[in-house]
Amino acid sequence: MPTAPRLLVSLLAAALVLAGCGGGGGSPGATTGSGQTGQQPGTPTIPTTPTTPTGGPTPEDLNPNLLGDAFGTYWNRCAVPRTGVDFQGKPFPDKQGTLLDELKFLRAWINESYLWYNEVPNTFKMADFTNPVDYFNVLKTSALTPSGQPKDKYHFTYTTEEWDKLNEAGIDLGYGVTWKRNSSTAPRTWLVTLVEPGSPAAAAGLQRGDMLVKVDGVDFVNASDAASVTTINAGLFPETPGVAHRFTLQRGSVSYEATMTGAEVRIDPVKHVQVLDTPTGKVGYLSFETHNAVSEKELVDAFNTFKVAGVSDLVLDMRYNGGGLLYIASELSYMIAGPSQTAGKIFARQQYNDKTPPQGAIPFLGSAYGFSSPNPVRAGTPLPYLGLNRVTVLTTPGTCSASESVINGLRGADIQVDVIGSQTCGKPYGFTPVPNCGTTYFAIEFKSVNNKGFGDYADGLAATCQVADDLSKPLGDRSEGLLAAALSYRETGTCPPASRARQVPMELVRHPAREISILTKPR
Repeated sequence: MPTAPRLLVSLLAAALVLAGCGGGGGSPGATTGSGQTGQQPGTPTIPTTPTTPTGGPTPEDLNPNLLGDAFGTYWNRCAVPRTGVDFQGKPFPDKQGTLLDELKFLRAWINESYLWYNEVPNTFKMADFTNPVDYFNVLKTSALTPSGQPKDKYHFTYTTEEWDKLNEAGIDLGYGVTWKRNSSTAPRTWLVTLVEPGSPAAAAGLQRGDMLVKVDGVDFVNASDAASVTTINAGLFPETPGVAHRFTLQRGSVSYEATMTGAEVRIDPVKHVQVLDTPTGKVGYLSFETHNAVSEKELVDAFNTFKVAGVSDLVLDMRYNGGGLLYIASELSYMIAGPSQTAGKIFARQQYNDKTPPQGAIPFLGSAYGFSSPNPVRAGTPLPYLGLNRVTVLTTPGTCSASESVINGLRGADIQVDVIGSQTCGKPYGFTPVPNCGTTYFAIEFKSVNNKGFGDYADGLAATCQVADDLSKPLGDRSEGLLAAALSYRETGTCPPASRARQVPMELVRHPAREISILTKPR
């Protein structure tokens, strides 16, 4: 059987992906009062089925075991095959097939690999679906947790082109701005959280903490009619590059206008690499935003800088890191702890369904995997390391998946991890992203545990010190709330007094594909 593609993510470094906070498949856009969602590129629509019944279920609908091997029989057999090459110049693997081939592939694959395959209802008929994404959206467990929440909130798709650009080259279509929101429905408060250097947002002058007021003249805060929501979503989430949109923002009490043109923005995953002098020694600091292929070389360069400078401690800022490749998480953890702390220990072990043979655990990787990227590290290159027995990690509820696996994996090796900020999002699950006919599908395949067998953090990893995210200062500024608290805690061992100001709960606005763990195939 052809080997299923092993891409990249967070909880399972080279081929596993953890699900994103806030659930999968929903648009991050504004919504109308009716619950209609505006779509971001790659975001699946709400599952629908044709209203005209087509007869009773087939034997394969009732018993997916009759479908046989998903990859050997149905993979890349497409109703509308793509022609030509992808963005890296590789020919598309598509062969002429039918819609039924695409549906059978999904059902057979879910039956083979989905963690809870035996909880997928057999009441859906392939003949009732005219879109493979709609069919995929119902192929998951319908079980609820004891609190009444869906057991599986992390089932989603992405267009393959957009996913490959995002994961392999760090390219994202947009303005280079990340928002935090209190709500997708009116009244809305959306604040600028990150601005990518060199992006349209940076050129327009956006800064952390700015509040969005209008989009193309529409009242962003209060508008809720369908026409206004359509205008807002079109402006916030451009579907093609080169189209300009107008925004009104507010900084403090002053409003200003900004025009931004959608573009393919290259996201730099590692920023603000600094060596901070403190009374108790040199402390390394970096902000790390995504475990993608590009980050491998940037992390190696950062740790070489820290090693040469002789840092004796590290503050790792992953407050907005939604995850990605688990092998990157393993490499990062090794570079923090070093060989003496990790020898003979595993970074993560994957627990699959009862149809999947036991897989080898992910060790603490002491050499580079050599992911393909615009500036790669040669495979097998020894990684620099600091040999620390303690590290401080900055977190928010936007710290997910592979980022959580760094904390959990290090703790499994008896490294002290002090968490400053907020409880993480809670995604101890991972994926192997599977592309088929232009869509990449994400379905939970495993749960991940550390060297001590712990992986029960579906509600998140608690903070050592609860500190609110500070949007009034740039990341890396020693006076910024989380970094200041981290530096203080490492010296005094005491958490700063909790802020008396009422904090409005906010969440990052991003696609579920940015909150995952991906397991890569070992070389």
